[in-house]
Amino acid sequence: MRVFCTLYMVLLVSVASAQNQDSLAQLLVKKHITYNSERLSTPGFRIQIFSANQRIPANEARSLFLGHYPDISSYLIYQQPNFKVRVGDCRTRLEALKIRELIRKDFPNAFLVRDEIKLPEARSTVSE
Repeated sequence: MRVFCTLYMVLLVSVASAQNQDSLAQLLVKKHITYNSERLSTPGFRIQIFSANQRIPANEARSLFLGHYPDISSYLIYQQPNFKVRVGDCRTRLEALKIRELIRKDFPNAFLVRDEIKLPEARSTVSE
């Protein structure tokens, strides 16, 4: 009888422990979903096309780029003491290399850099 009671108690404890682990797992999944939905950027690649210690030439380079390639995003970044113009939001190195080859004739000194890139906006699959 004692063995039966001991086995019953072990069974109850293991069932309760499994339920706690399930609820903990559900809590962690919810936190993961919340964290990812709040992120606005991710590691990726951009192409740096210009760098100078003055803002006006950097803005001119960015304007020139936007005139030639309006569909590619561009960013003016200040990293002391330089203003840098970086273009593209590429998740992979291959994507960035394709853009660099596309713009090489207008910006021959362009090179790839690792950067935080903007995530594309999520598309809704539910039709209203």
